Amino acid sequence: MPVPDGTGESEEPEVDPNRGDLGLLRAPWFLTEGERGNRHTSLNAWSSGNLVHSLIDGREYFERVASALDGLRTGDQVYFAAWAGDPHEGLTVDGSEIGKLMCRALDAGASVHGLFWAPMPRGKPDYVKENERFIELLRAHGGSALLDRRVRLFGSHHQKFLVIRRRDAPEEDVAFLGGIDPSPSRRDDGTHRGDSQVQDDIAEAYGDRPPWHDLQLAVSGPAVAEVETCFRERWDDVRQAQPSTWHRDPGALPAQDPPPPVAGPHAVQVLRTYPKKKGPPYRFAPEGEYSIARAYAKALARAQHFIYVEDQFLWSPMVADAFAEALRRVPELRLVAVLPHQPDQDDRVLRAVNDLNQRRAMDLLREAGGSRVDFLELVNGDDVPIFVHSKVCVIDDVWATAGSANLNRRSWTYDSELSAAVVDETPDGSFARGLRVRLWREHLQRADDTDLADVDTGIAALRKAADELERWYASGRVGPRPPGHVRRHPRPRDSAVTGAWAAPVSRLVVDPDGRPRTPRSRNVS
Repeated sequence: MPVPDGTGESEEPEVDPNRGDLGLLRAPWFLTEGERGNRHTSLNAWSSGNLVHSLIDGREYFERVASALDGLRTGDQVYFAAWAGDPHEGLTVDGSEIGKLMCRALDAGASVHGLFWAPMPRGKPDYVKENERFIELLRAHGGSALLDRRVRLFGSHHQKFLVIRRRDAPEEDVAFLGGIDPSPSRRDDGTHRGDSQVQDDIAEAYGDRPPWHDLQLAVSGPAVAEVETCFRERWDDVRQAQPSTWHRDPGALPAQDPPPPVAGPHAVQVLRTYPKKKGPPYRFAPEGEYSIARAYAKALARAQHFIYVEDQFLWSPMVADAFAEALRRVPELRLVAVLPHQPDQDDRVLRAVNDLNQRRAMDLLREAGGSRVDFLELVNGDDVPIFVHSKVCVIDDVWATAGSANLNRRSWTYDSELSAAVVDETPDGSFARGLRVRLWREHLQRADDTDLADVDTGIAALRKAADELERWYASGRVGPRPPGHVRRHPRPRDSAVTGAWAAPVSRLVVDPDGRPRTPRSRNVS
């Protein structure tokens, strides 16, 4: 399976002998330390004893963040990394803004540290202005924050995570990671009526108040320290390699506290993408890190029953080939993919690249899996398309991953990304299945999920809902609207004219490759 190579050698699975058979459960699914392919990071291979909650859609996530920021005091620490952050984004019904909540924590004596992306070449799009405003606000209240331009040309720091450490209550420490930035249009819920604060460049198809589907993970336990380490590595790298961007030296971070105590039954592996970068390279990943792609490769090689994905993109030969290989290997394997109706921007170039790449990926997956493959999209009760921004994969109800990384080459090799894979170490392995069922229940707009726990009957329910809605549309919307948000996602139409220029634009700009040139053709078993 063609995936990024790195500097590490494969090892035999690491098994914790003190955990008996449950220790064996996670080992075949997770990357070993050597399989991560980056010997320069201080991250552990994985950690046990965590408790992970899935926070579906922005409203649930934002309300949890507001609660976690409440009551911080002297000695508590906040670490925040964003692709795009608006300090005025309201987190709660009463309009509590994230910037004000962080400033309140600073005024109470907590420390707050922020990393915000800025593009190379240097540009001034609106989200960079908001990032700068966020930095200015935090600095005015005694916080430390930086614009991080340590990316490749046209690349981005796409990571979206928040870590809160409480000095006197480490059992309350928490890390949030996923696909949600504190930005307009993100604060939606399961009914998908949209956020009252609206991003101003959303495609017209999504309406005046765009519905937005997304997901974040809340992690308690030892893995919190692993996510914090990701922040610390970037912070130290920026301070040493990018001093010309400071308004003042932000200084070193406080000493890192010990990992939080055991909190639950979940094993968590923190996964990243960092490209190989010149001028100078990342100190913690001088050859890059491609553990997200490698983790998918290992998990897909173990898939036996089904793969469920939600993603903003499903592009790139290296991604589509990985999923197609799994479908060819196991004749009974099923794939369900939930994708957005169209890109979130009415940009001719982006739309052409999206249609070309998605068409190629869909054709490859259909060829490999035939009727075992379903492509779906979502619409709300007013039949407005729901923008699917989540980045989720569940395999066999055992391995689940969520984070900032999309299913494209850019996220697997070129931008910085942060995701987490979770394996439940209880005998019933309820986390992955629970995540899948919650998502399907929302998409079907169902209170009862008794038939969704079984994958075959759950897929049948998705197909039935999609087909009933399609028939209703075909009838001219005669009679009551069938329940649910699920529609069939059509194959984008062919266009020889746009295909001629969209392919090179995709390779060079929209979906570039951030791997070292030498190992690009190698395989990782």
